[in-house]
Amino acid sequence: MLSLPPALRAAFKDPLGPVYTDAEALLADAGDPVLAVGDVVTHHLVAADHPPHVAVVDGRTERETAPAAVRESTPAPDVTVANPAASLSRALLVALRDAVAAEGPTTVAVEGEEDLAALPALYLCPPGGNVVYGQPGEGMVLAGGADARDRARDLLSRMDGDDAAAVALLNGAAE
Repeated sequence: MLSLPPALRAAFKDPLGPVYTDAEALLADAGDPVLAVGDVVTHHLVAADHPPHVAVVDGRTERETAPAAVRESTPAPDVTVANPAASLSRALLVALRDAVAAEGPTTVAVEGEEDLAALPALYLCPPGGNVVYGQPGEGMVLAGGADARDRARDLLSRMDGDDAAAVALLNGAAE
C-alpha cells in the first residue's frame, strides 16, 4: 500500500520523542494505552509487568533473529500479517486499526518487517496514549500526542503509494 522512498529514509533517523534506556522510567512518563512496535521494546514492557495494549513484532531485532529470551517473552500472536521491508501493507494497517480498537491486548506478528509500523500506530494512538518503538543503538522512543500524530501523518503522506487510501483505511474505511 505504501513504501518508503530512498529520499525519505533520512527523515526516520531522528526519534519522534524522548529516548529511554529504562522501561520503568519510560512507563512513569507513558500514558494509556501503550502501543509497542518491536520485539525488544515489547520484551522490556512485559518484563516491567506492563504488557502493551498492542504489540507489533517480527521476531527480529536490528535485522537479526531476536534472542530467545526476547522471543519467549513476547505474547502469542493474535493475528499474523505479511509486510515487506520498507513498506506498510494493507494487511498491517488493518491489523493495527483492529488491534487499537480491541478491548484486550493484541499482538500482531509480522512476516517481513515491522519497522515502519510506528507511523500508523502513532496515527491511530488514542489521546493520552503513547507509542513505544526502538531506536537502534540508543533505546526506546516514547511518542504520542497531537504533534507526533501530525508528524506521522506527514511522513505517511510523503511515502510512495496511495496515502489517502491508507489513511481512509486507518480511519475505518472498508478493506
